Amino acid sequence: MKFAAGGVVESATPLSASQRTDALEALLEIGRDLTASLGSLDRYERLLVAVRRILPFDAACLLRLQGDELVPLAAHGLVPAALERPYPRHRHPRLDAILRAPAPILFPHDSALPDPFDGLLTADPHALERIHACLGCPLTFGGDVVGALTADALDPHAFDGLDGRLLATLGALAGAALRTATLIEALERRAERGTRVARELQRSADETSGAAILGTSAAIGTLLSEISVVAASDLPVLVTGETGVGKELVARQVHALSRRHDEALIHVNCAALPESIAESELFGHVAGAFTGAARDRAGKFEVADGGSLFLDEIGELPLSLQPKLLRALQQGEIQRIGSDRLHRVDVRIIAATNRDLLAEVERGRFRADLYHRLAVYPIRVPALRERREDIPLLATHFADSTRRRLGLGPLRLGDEVRERLAAADWPGNVRELENVVSRAVLRAAAGKPPGAPIVVGLVHVDVSPGAVRDEAPVTAAGATAGGSLRERVEDFERGLIREAVERNGGNQAAAARELGMHRANLHHLVRRLGMKG
Repeated sequence: MKFAAGGVVESATPLSASQRTDALEALLEIGRDLTASLGSLDRYERLLVAVRRILPFDAACLLRLQGDELVPLAAHGLVPAALERPYPRHRHPRLDAILRAPAPILFPHDSALPDPFDGLLTADPHALERIHACLGCPLTFGGDVVGALTADALDPHAFDGLDGRLLATLGALAGAALRTATLIEALERRAERGTRVARELQRSADETSGAAILGTSAAIGTLLSEISVVAASDLPVLVTGETGVGKELVARQVHALSRRHDEALIHVNCAALPESIAESELFGHVAGAFTGAARDRAGKFEVADGGSLFLDEIGELPLSLQPKLLRALQQGEIQRIGSDRLHRVDVRIIAATNRDLLAEVERGRFRADLYHRLAVYPIRVPALRERREDIPLLATHFADSTRRRLGLGPLRLGDEVRERLAAADWPGNVRELENVVSRAVLRAAAGKPPGAPIVVGLVHVDVSPGAVRDEAPVTAAGATAGGSLRERVEDFERGLIREAVERNGGNQAAAARELGMHRANLHHLVRRLGMKG
């Protein structure tokens, strides 16, 4: 066998007829697979099977070049650990030599370059530390190096007599196969992301049609000013406020005014995520990672790449998942369940909570480092009772939205209705006001002929018991007059929930709708408050 400088294969002993036939069939097999409908893993495995018909190896590894690292894709004869990490070319001079070589390269038996797969052979982990044959083939496509193929044999003469032209052809075909698989993977990821983004955008459009931050109060003026200040940056935003104040609207406004407004705002309700699937939902998974994972699936972080990710009810995120979220925020890297690869993502985080996260940190229920990473720019949304002057405007807006949705005729709210609504404390805030007004319009319209004028009166309005302001402090049924602020708030919440559940015959789903909450959120709140579900 002859070599050029550096061990590059130059020429070889002519192949026998049977060897030539096997080699041609292997090359044809690789060529056919270029156009076959195969998954990436199948494509890589079939490639190594075909290579074995040409190279009598004991161990082989197919690697893709990503930046300055070689990422293993498939291997034969190597322990699983060989596939669990990338191989930076500057740390592995033998792999670097393969990438730099103009053609397949056979390393001398006494090469001083360490073999990256020493100690990783399946049959005999330390066999490669002894004299053995090692062949490397750069994989090229369109003149660019896209990866490498390594082959090791315990017989130091196993690769003697190989044809350099055959190996060069093998490298070109394998490079094309690798490039094809890479493009297919990219297209699949793009298609999956496009589908999920489309779903998210449709859901968002359905939920927020006509929604806007309405009000002329000083509190709303301050809120809009805060939004405009932070929106242009990429700083994480933590939106705080009571249930129903409109935290999602604030998140959408921040996104709409940001440089990312042409990309998607992806919504995740952390309270509605069962702990068992929360990690997969956020970070994705690969096929076979767990029972039911039939195919690769991108998580919300990948879907939101280039845009914004809205983590609603962030205080409900399982403690076990918080370190992974922190890493994603700090390093911009996520890892799918069952995968060894890291994905770089460019995502702006907007989080929201109705909890006192600092108090949660003190109780050990929320990580302090994650809190400080999220709360770079906190925005507090005022409660409705803090901006009473906006209530008539909001009520009119909700009444008109309901009128248009139901196809009703002219409608107005009676003066006494406006006064009653303005006098209420609205523990459920804007969401509760919207529900009350929508029900009132529906009742006022009952029995009216199509197109008839409608006046909403007091008889149609059912403000929740305890919601109307009085001279004395207002408490819901079961609330205590004493105790800390948090204790009194929790007692008040228990009272509202009991009343809503009783009015709906014990049906928590109906009670959640009345309170303007997602059913999962109500269930979680019931558990947190120590109430029987």
